[in-house]
Amino acid sequence: MDDKSILELFLARDENAIAEVKEKYSAYCGSVANNILKDSSDIEEALNDTWFAAWTTIPPFLPQCLRTYLARLIRNISFNKLDHDNAKKRGSGEYKIVLDEVSDWLVSDNDNVEDSVDERILTDLLNNFLAGLNETERNVFVRRYTYFQSISEISKAFGFSKSKVSSMLLRLRKRLRKELEENDI
Repeated sequence: MDDKSILELFLARDENAIAEVKEKYSAYCGSVANNILKDSSDIEEALNDTWFAAWTTIPPFLPQCLRTYLARLIRNISFNKLDHDNAKKRGSGEYKIVLDEVSDWLVSDNDNVEDSVDERILTDLLNNFLAGLNETERNVFVRRYTYFQSISEISKAFGFSKSKVSSMLLRLRKRLRKELEENDI
């Protein structure tokens, strides 16, 4: 079933929407959750919470891209799950490494994101940044910083060496940092 039909089921409050979204997106959303949580029971719980969140938010919200919306839901739910787990679990997973790569320039110790950055301006800037990248750079960047894939996973997916992926990500972070600084963010 295509996304438009699935969204129509959500809008009609037809419970088959959950079954259809599970069938189409379980593997994809499970992969996103796995990159953050690494525990099968936590991943299953995050998936169920994602289906519930989709059910409760569609409507009134109607996403333009269902796949991206579900990825955002599962990513946020997975992070929330980590916040409630013990310190040992929070220390595992690729997400901590990824956040460490950008934390020094995205959020300072004295500020929080809500107080220092207008989310809409940042979103527009990031969208423009991603639009300015070639397809490979954009895909590598999104796989790392949206789906929290490891350098190894990205290198296998593109047939690149790990050092090439690491270098590409370093250059992209520097370009993004420069754009953020030029826009006083």
